[in-house]
Amino acid sequence: MGDTLPHPTDKAFWHYVGLMTSASDHEPPAEPPAGLAPTTPPAVSIRGLYKHFGEKIAVAGISLDVPAGSFYGIVGPNGAGKTTMLSMATGLLRPDGGTVAINGLDLWTNLFEVKRTLGILPDGMATFDRLTGTQFVTYAGLLRGMDRATVTARTADLLAALDLRESADKLIVDYSAGMTKKVTLAAALIHAPRVLVLDEPFESVDPVSAAHIREILTEYVRTGGTVIVSSHVMDLVQRMCDHVAVVAGGQILAAGTVDDVRAGRSLEDRFVELVGRSHTAEGLAWLRTS
Repeated sequence: MGDTLPHPTDKAFWHYVGLMTSASDHEPPAEPPAGLAPTTPPAVSIRGLYKHFGEKIAVAGISLDVPAGSFYGIVGPNGAGKTTMLSMATGLLRPDGGTVAINGLDLWTNLFEVKRTLGILPDGMATFDRLTGTQFVTYAGLLRGMDRATVTARTADLLAALDLRESADKLIVDYSAGMTKKVTLAAALIHAPRVLVLDEPFESVDPVSAAHIREILTEYVRTGGTVIVSSHVMDLVQRMCDHVAVVAGGQILAAGTVDDVRAGRSLEDRFVELVGRSHTAEGLAWLRTS
């Protein structure tokens, strides 16, 4: 890969390390309490999650269980609180209230241990754009503490699977938006996480690549992984996910299997019914061509 790697003075370095661990949490994880039920805990269990920014309440006491091995969609209008909720659920943002457990472990008590099991693709994730695709994904694996031989092999596999082999040695600054999205997805997958959290993973990705990514994620779920994906594309979520939650105003309006939530209608129609129409086209009578 070469020896030029991002320096700790680079802000992107700390943004990316935040996906992996916490500078204040290097203690060994606490032992799980005795007498746990033998049933498999939810992959993600959220209780009373709350966050405000000044006077704005971004997330208003959300509670949600994501079953292990599910393909879970999070849908909602812009500003609904989806990204804030997912950031708190993955340890990127500390909540003002509430708890999060990942595979039965409290997130904030066992932050270092839990983050080792997560793969995260935040919306608008900062990248080291002066690295090549190969260097970036390799760096992600090395930050995870993986041995270089494994990282090298997996990096090659991921770049090939995501149709980035021919661009592997190009700088990310020269990537398109869709290519950048794919290389950051590769970085989220490099350590074979148990839970994968993707915020708008198909944004700017062409239809052929999107279909290929769906195949990869579907196979990942089939073999026991859990995927949580936020998206504005209702048809995509309806076809891809087995569970869905509708979020608006920082609250869960409906959650469950896709069939239960859509209640015999399309997910888009059900979404509009739940969220409501906040705007109309009235007042645009002037917008005519004749």
